[in-house]
Amino acid sequence: MTTETTAKEVDSTEPTNPCQREIVVEIPADVVKTETDNLVNRYQKLARIPGFRKGKVPASIVRQRFAKDIEGDVVEALVPRYFREEAKKQNLAPVSQPRVTDLHIHDGEPLRFKASFEILPEFKLAPYDDIRVSTIDTTVTEEDVETAVNNLRQQHATYSAVEEDRALADGDFAVVSFKGTPKEGEADAKPEAGATESKPVEVDEIMVEIGGQNTIPEFTENLRGAKTGETRTFEVKYADDFSDKRLAGKSMTYEVSVKGIKTKSVPELTDDFAKELGAELNTVDDLRSRLRENMKAEKEHEAAHQGKDKLIEELVKRNDFPVPEAMLNDQIDLRLERGLRALAAQGLRTEDMKRMDLGRLRAGQREAALREVKASLILEQIADEEKIEVSDEEFDHELQALAAQTKQTVEQVRARLTQDGGLDRIRHRLRNEKTLDSLYRRSA
Repeated sequence: MTTETTAKEVDSTEPTNPCQREIVVEIPADVVKTETDNLVNRYQKLARIPGFRKGKVPASIVRQRFAKDIEGDVVEALVPRYFREEAKKQNLAPVSQPRVTDLHIHDGEPLRFKASFEILPEFKLAPYDDIRVSTIDTTVTEEDVETAVNNLRQQHATYSAVEEDRALADGDFAVVSFKGTPKEGEADAKPEAGATESKPVEVDEIMVEIGGQNTIPEFTENLRGAKTGETRTFEVKYADDFSDKRLAGKSMTYEVSVKGIKTKSVPELTDDFAKELGAELNTVDDLRSRLRENMKAEKEHEAAHQGKDKLIEELVKRNDFPVPEAMLNDQIDLRLERGLRALAAQGLRTEDMKRMDLGRLRAGQREAALREVKASLILEQIADEEKIEVSDEEFDHELQALAAQTKQTVEQVRARLTQDGGLDRIRHRLRNEKTLDSLYRRSA
């Protein structure tokens, strides 16, 4: 039997959400009756009611006893299907779950309801072929290489304990423990914006260089001349523009115990040193070449990252259109999930996460999420215009990378992603990335 639905798009004033649509759907009475009768028959076979054998309960009793359950099953069976059919008939592609209201269901009458949902925005793509982006210089100088070489030597330095009884001098490394206490009256002072309240701090053991370029002179100069076993107490007044905002403008009293003295030995730059850094390195020249290649690759990667960010910024700036709240909320959820996963990996406890103000966190992610959703929609339209597609080979390569990352087989990854629609999301992401790569090459 052929069934039909009748529907209309509600005519109203300009909606608050330009992506919002509402349709009224009517399901013919004979369709509702057929579905209801089928459900009654099914309930008759399964119902257990005192006084009746299983499968022998009269239909009238079933209808009376299970009226609400049957009605709910009818709605669940028919509403989604007829909503999809009507949306398709009106060339509307929902991007959110419909909100069903004004449900009208009575025996012998058509089933009617309203469904509100969001659709993708329609916008005319602004010109983009003229976009040009400037990026960082990717040149690697000899000075850059030498700096990297010296950094490597510093990283492989060794420290030797000083056995002789002598005082700390410039160039020495003091092994110390200390307790730092904020100056009285400052601990309770209201901290500056971005800073936190100063509190006493204790460190069991740390190594500090005397007179070094990367040390705090106000601290280490008070240790010059001290010997192992000696304890010194002194006050340090930090500048208002001190890099650590927790200490900026504060005065701290330190009680420092010198536990030992060490000297630093930096390895000489020889072929043997180069060989220790990698089996494929035989000479210092090999080391310099490898460092040059790595730095070049890093600079090019950073240049591409910056360039694509600027490109996206310009595309979003040129194309002004509304974004479905459902897509925006999904992107906010995704950003929050990534952020919380990163915090958990850094040791944040579950109970600490539960105390977070999620409302404030969501509000803080909204602007970035909006930019990402807009960028995705823009790149998708550009891909359509330029007929950019992801090949099967490119797609399979991505699945292989995911399999290696999760230590699963490609078949396992494919099966898992098939269940939750992840394959389509990956293909969509790869297509957008491919489109952005193409635009970046043309804009550089």
